Amino acid sequence: MSDVRLAQAYAACRAIAKREAKNFYYSFQVLPQHKSDAMCAVYAFMRKADDLADEESMSVEARREAMAGWTAAWRASRTTATDDLVFIALNDTQRRFGISDELLEQLVAGTTMDLQESPAGVVTMVLTSGESLQVFESFDDLYRYCYLVASVVGLVCIRIFGYNDRIAEELAEHTGIAFQLTNILRDVKEDAERGRVYLPLSDMQRTGLDVEQLVKVIQGAPVLDPAVALLQLEIHRAQQYYRASEQLIPLLDADSREAMTVLVRIYRELLERIEADPPVVFSERVSVPTWRKLSILGSGLVRASLRRNGR
Repeated sequence: MSDVRLAQAYAACRAIAKREAKNFYYSFQVLPQHKSDAMCAVYAFMRKADDLADEESMSVEARREAMAGWTAAWRASRTTATDDLVFIALNDTQRRFGISDELLEQLVAGTTMDLQESPAGVVTMVLTSGESLQVFESFDDLYRYCYLVASVVGLVCIRIFGYNDRIAEELAEHTGIAFQLTNILRDVKEDAERGRVYLPLSDMQRTGLDVEQLVKVIQGAPVLDPAVALLQLEIHRAQQYYRASEQLIPLLDADSREAMTVLVRIYRELLERIEADPPVVFSERVSVPTWRKLSILGSGLVRASLRRNGR
């Protein structure tokens, strides 16, 4: 592989990350160039998998076929020449940072769960309206999903960041769970409109809410106390998992700590905004304003610069 072609591949991945990675890209900018390039390659790969799974202009069956074809092409690219720039950059990243095929296979497996007719731990419920929803049965079932789509990303990231203690792997797993729970809370309305509810059925039962009531709230009915209690339960759970990030960051290579710090601060602030007014997720998508993300990034860049200069 020529240096020019490889540079083109990484540039293509960076363009995807810059365009699509609403939160992740801010953390990439705090990294040294070679690590930032690697993170862009991983993100571009993840983005393609997510886009294939969520392409609503295609039937689910068509998405399954597209995902299968794309996955087969990626697997072939490990051993044969490819023109796919994302695969080229990803394969180079895997070699440079020791990222196993198994981790990336797990990531794809998590993404394809949303395309399965009957994923493990998920029940399909038919509402009185005739609509059907896929709902996770328990938090243990949801944890497995979060592990595949988010914790695995964390395990890939720390191989790029570098770490000095194997306990970092467990901490990265838990930090990934915190990120995904935050995403789930943010996207409650959007996911339900796609026929998916990631808030576990057992947690609804625990707070005295049923799926029909949840859907009515999302559709604009008055917000019930049990619905707020359900959100508060998941918020508290996410907060507990965020504690792992506090232990993880000091174990990372010095040149990567600020990148993780920036990412955690953005996601925790998103969770704090949801915590301040939980019912808002039933009517809109909560976000951290760009100016605030830039402020967090600026602080991270200053700290990274001071660290490099030994101050």
